[in-house]
Amino acid sequence: MTTLTTPDLASATSGAPRITPRPGVGGSGLAATVRQSLTMAYRGLIKVRRTPEQLFDVTLMPIVFTVMFTYIFGGAIAGDVSSYLPIIIPGILVQTNITSSIVTGVQLREDMDKGVFDRFRSLPIARIAPLAGALLADTVRYAIATTITFTVGFIMGLRPAGGIGSVLLAGLLVVVVAWAISWVFAYFGVVARTASSVSGISNLVLFPLTFLSNAFVPADTLPDWLHWFSDVNPVSHLITAVRDLVNHGTVGGDLWLSLLGAAVIVAVFAPLTVRAYMRKA
Repeated sequence: MTTLTTPDLASATSGAPRITPRPGVGGSGLAATVRQSLTMAYRGLIKVRRTPEQLFDVTLMPIVFTVMFTYIFGGAIAGDVSSYLPIIIPGILVQTNITSSIVTGVQLREDMDKGVFDRFRSLPIARIAPLAGALLADTVRYAIATTITFTVGFIMGLRPAGGIGSVLLAGLLVVVVAWAISWVFAYFGVVARTASSVSGISNLVLFPLTFLSNAFVPADTLPDWLHWFSDVNPVSHLITAVRDLVNHGTVGGDLWLSLLGAAVIVAVFAPLTVRAYMRKA
């Protein structure tokens, strides 16, 4: 048997091709993690471009809900459609964005079930990048829903007294809160067994919060027990903050409560989601 010494081994392998990582793919540290997360977010947007039906909930639903609820309830609640628009548009805006955040958990669970995240594990990237990228990509969906809802409202006759600056601030507020809430459903996506269970659990939690709020009717028209629930409902605080901005251009306590609630959600569910995800990734 011939034993190769270290110089002989180096000589024997000197002709083998050397594999070098592509620039921007590997690396470590915060900068590399951010770069890789943005790449994963772009991957999510490319996936949406190839399957545009994934955007139905943030493109068609705001139009359907706005037109349907406005013409069904407008006359009964506000007397006419134009008087109801300042009430319903903020409600539809919040409901659409918060409801669409469920998709974060569903798609995350589907990717994990299909083995997509197993393939990501073999890449020289930060393990947290696929999760962070999915959450970043969904902010684009919230921005689309916000733009379409306001556009439909303008077409139907909404004239925000707060001005365009307050409208933009209201849209940004809703996107930020929806992104924070998406951490809750991302956690469900990681710990649940199937995508259908993620959807079922999320709807069970979210629908009472959105429909038992002041989204569609003034809270003072509700029964006493429901009025109390609406007053403490965090969704109602967000809707009120959006109405104050859009209709009056004012920043009240409801806006700060909404931001505080979003910060608490991220502080609680981001570590839980990351810890659960890292155990499975």
